[in-house]
Amino acid sequence: MPKQIVLLTGRIAAGKTTLCDHLRRFDDVHVLKTKEIIRGAALKRMGHAIQAERKAMQDFGDRLDRETKGQWVRDELRRLLGNLGANEPRAIIIVDSVRILEQIKAIRNSYGYAVVHIHLHASDKELARRYSKRQSGLKEVRSYGQLAVNDTEARVARLEKAADVVIDTELCRPMDVLVRAAAQIGLYTREYGRTVDVIVGGQYGSEGKGHIASYLAREYDVLVRVGGPNAGHKVFMSPTPYIHHQLPSGTLRNTSARLVLAPGAVLNVDLLLKEMSECKVDVDRLFIDPQAMVISEGDIARESGLVERIGSTGQGVGMATARRIVDRGKKIKLAGDVKELKKYVREAWEVLEEAYKRGSRILVEGTQGTGLSLFHGQYPYVTSRDTTVSGCLSEAGISPSRVRKVIIVCRTYPIRVQNPDNGTSGKMWQEISWKTVSARSGIPRSKLERTERTSTTDRRRRVSEFDWELLRKSSAINGPTDIALTFADYLGSKNADARRYEQLSPETIRFVEEVERVGSAPVSLISTEFHFRSIIDRRSWRIQ
Repeated sequence: MPKQIVLLTGRIAAGKTTLCDHLRRFDDVHVLKTKEIIRGAALKRMGHAIQAERKAMQDFGDRLDRETKGQWVRDELRRLLGNLGANEPRAIIIVDSVRILEQIKAIRNSYGYAVVHIHLHASDKELARRYSKRQSGLKEVRSYGQLAVNDTEARVARLEKAADVVIDTELCRPMDVLVRAAAQIGLYTREYGRTVDVIVGGQYGSEGKGHIASYLAREYDVLVRVGGPNAGHKVFMSPTPYIHHQLPSGTLRNTSARLVLAPGAVLNVDLLLKEMSECKVDVDRLFIDPQAMVISEGDIARESGLVERIGSTGQGVGMATARRIVDRGKKIKLAGDVKELKKYVREAWEVLEEAYKRGSRILVEGTQGTGLSLFHGQYPYVTSRDTTVSGCLSEAGISPSRVRKVIIVCRTYPIRVQNPDNGTSGKMWQEISWKTVSARSGIPRSKLERTERTSTTDRRRRVSEFDWELLRKSSAINGPTDIALTFADYLGSKNADARRYEQLSPETIRFVEEVERVGSAPVSLISTEFHFRSIIDRRSWRIQ
């Protein structure tokens, strides 16, 4: 038994084929076209194809109705369902279209509550206008009025009385018709299930979000990235780590997951295409929202002043974002306008809607950190977007009511970038040196200084004592359900060998307990070093 059988009725040019074509885009939807059944039956009986003209098709359809009492559509439907078998229990069959009440009754008697009848309607004047412009592949009669010569076609409008749903296509755009029909069929979610988890940084970026996101990615069906290429997320790969600037950090770790670049994302097209090629991402896997902003060469050039003043990465993200606002009404380039991206373009909300319907797990990966938020960070030493959970959800187009888990990532020693011109990229409350971290941890200073360079611009990083006030502020703003603590080896090099929580040093365990008190959330993930076995997983909600 299929999940749903949808019967479409309506006069010629009412919009049935257009609706049917739109419905095909949904997963599990199969289409049964009665005109194809007629052609097949005629070929089988007469040994040659029926003439490709409207009148011949109508006459042969009437003949099948008389001979089978309208049951020929149901019989062909049974054959289709038999071919699908039990492997597609969620199958939705669209029958385009039925023309008499006996056809509808035969299908309802066989499939009962699984049947939904949608009737499309428009005025005679509108139908005549559409018919005059119609290109159906059939030789049509001269005028719309002549269609009524066929008694069956003349009576199609009466089927409106038997329909479950009637849609006036004259008062609706094609996409309005689709939305109303899809909602009736159940192609959209009717509940706001909590299937979305969000990862954000709790400090000034470079907290190790990429490593955490890559580790978690195997548990999700859809990976969503927001932000722009000014953030580089390094993931552990053997033998060489990989840095993601545009694609989600789990792209290589979970090759079956769908990838979504949100409408709020900012794209460097050349960098994105390079990353797609290196990660071997094909067209069936990646979806780029048409409204994602595209960085121009001018955007990058105009950020030179920001690099000097606040230590910006200078990738053009801020200028592109500003241009999106101030140049409204002018021609600006979005992802949907880029020829090389055309085949990947699809509205993110549609992809996510399908994922909600399937009950898919979705991971949203934020970039940078809460301390760099345009609104909540230390202005003017901030980035060009809101980096909090709320900001990431807004960029992705995801309702807060869909969120299940919020993970903020914090490192044991916060960092900020070193301004190349000896200016400042923003204060940290008690800045220390890598020499001090080396003395405390037992990690060679040379290794720390080699490691602690930014992923995007390869600049040196400054370091400070852990900022407890910033943790409290980040927790208050983001409302985490979990905290991921990274760089535990900086609290003691022996932590790098820990594979279980109790193997951490006593000082580290006390630090974790303090983080949980101040952050009001469990530290459920602890990264001890940059390695595939370096994450101690203490989650109670781990997906198997």
